[in-house]
Amino acid sequence: MATKKAGSSVPLDPKVARKFLDKLGTDNEFRRLFKKDPKAALLASGYKVAKGDAAGEAALERLAVCLRVERIAPKAAIASARSSLEAMLGSGVGMTPNQLNAASTASLRRLK
Repeated sequence: MATKKAGSSVPLDPKVARKFLDKLGTDNEFRRLFKKDPKAALLASGYKVAKGDAAGEAALERLAVCLRVERIAPKAAIASARSSLEAMLGSGVGMTPNQLNAASTASLRRLK
């Protein structure tokens, strides 16, 4: 996987992105892994870094940080947004808002 300069977006191989989204949309254990450790979830989806490849490791770290979520979107939401999620992951996750995060259900507080 080719990487770009530090701080830039990291595109995900389409095959890895498909497997990643398949698991997020169907596998509760994988969803828990993803929430706890996005890096481990990426590796479990087939993301590969050659041993000793510092740039590849750095790219994996950036990608894992960019994919971190507080609440994972429901399986049905992932399924219905599948094509846009694949496009997001394939074009590079960086400064793009993470679409895997579920909307907050917390109500807004108003100052009196």
